[in-house]
Amino acid sequence: MTTATRRTRRLVPVLAIVGAGVLALSACSGSGGAAASGGAGSAKFSYLGQTENTTIVGTLKSLAKNECAAADKTAPLTTDSSAGAQYDQKLQLLSGQNGLSNVQMAAGTPSLMKQFIKSGQLLDLSKQLDKLGVSDQILPAAASTITSLYGQSDLYALPSEFNIEGFWYNKQLLADAGITAAPKTWDELVADAAKLKSGGVQPFAADGKDGWPITRLVGNYIFRDLGADALKDVASGKAKLTDAKYVKAAEAVSDLGKKGYFGDAVGSVDYNAAMNEFLTGKAAFFYMGSWALANFNDAAQNKIGVDNIGFAQFPTVTGGKGSIDQVPANVGVPVMFASKDWGTNQDAWLKCIATNYGPSVLKNGGVVSGFKVADTSGDSSPVTKIVQDTVKNAPSSVLWFEAAFTAKGTTVSQTNGGGLGTGALSGAQFMQLVQAANDAG
Repeated sequence: MTTATRRTRRLVPVLAIVGAGVLALSACSGSGGAAASGGAGSAKFSYLGQTENTTIVGTLKSLAKNECAAADKTAPLTTDSSAGAQYDQKLQLLSGQNGLSNVQMAAGTPSLMKQFIKSGQLLDLSKQLDKLGVSDQILPAAASTITSLYGQSDLYALPSEFNIEGFWYNKQLLADAGITAAPKTWDELVADAAKLKSGGVQPFAADGKDGWPITRLVGNYIFRDLGADALKDVASGKAKLTDAKYVKAAEAVSDLGKKGYFGDAVGSVDYNAAMNEFLTGKAAFFYMGSWALANFNDAAQNKIGVDNIGFAQFPTVTGGKGSIDQVPANVGVPVMFASKDWGTNQDAWLKCIATNYGPSVLKNGGVVSGFKVADTSGDSSPVTKIVQDTVKNAPSSVLWFEAAFTAKGTTVSQTNGGGLGTGALSGAQFMQLVQAANDAG
């Protein structure tokens, strides 16, 4: 699996048609997430993850030997894995047998997670973390992302990662073009792009081949213009993407393409090529998530230097209802906890994870999670520190454009993202295609 493929899969949850396995969940008792059952619980602490993801299980094993050694002595950590391609089906099978592990990577399909919650098989983490006195260990923006993703007011998964998104920029290229500050409004961003292009600099690097880095811009414009619930209204049928106020966002992105701001033939530029354009100084702005820190912090890839990279939140839209503080984000790979066999043994593990997972995965894996981490400014690179400060201070978040779309809608959207990036598709044409795909189911 290539790096680009891994990144794309992490960003966009797999939207699958959930069949008989989900239907079987309706037979399970309960409605809404369950609280802990009490007693000592299981004499072990079991984990299930995807074979391809070694970060979570590696962090848990490290905790078992160190910070969580006391919890592990009482309830030893046991681990198992399943191939990613069959993972959701594995979870469906286990849930039908009431056999979910104490903790596991969450289902990639949000609708499947909602079924687990409705059937009462998942622990209500809001209540349990409060009971244990560690609810403050989850960053507000990360909690907001998870509750929005699953349509719940309470928390039913924890953020093993927390990826923020925005415009990374080359400070020197902006300064050379006479741009003294990062753009805070869409109009300023467009004006900066015009200055850069007139000076012979490509304004934006973008992966138009996979499409999602272009469609991300459409979704974020909508959030800034119409507010954080605007795409929920589309999902519920209260609004359509073809409504003029939604088309406006796609037109704004298409206009960037028509002016050549994404460079030549952006539809053929893949993830690695776009990353290389930015890190070799061939483009001034790069809309991307914080998972790119691994690339930014790699001196072999980063030829412009970490000190030369700045970060700007997605800008506001004049007169818009959204706030620049609402950070576009995703939680990468959240983990869910089963209510079955839960007791004081598992509480000890949960408390330890909430307190220690974030610092451990950052120190040992360089991963920024949605857990609170003490100030590590002396140990972090400048770009890592930017992400840490942003996630710590963000009050809430917004999801990505396709988060609530159907599988077909997601595919059509991202397949046609490159067309927006070249300006070959108008905003109206793009929105018509995506709305029709969502309507088709």
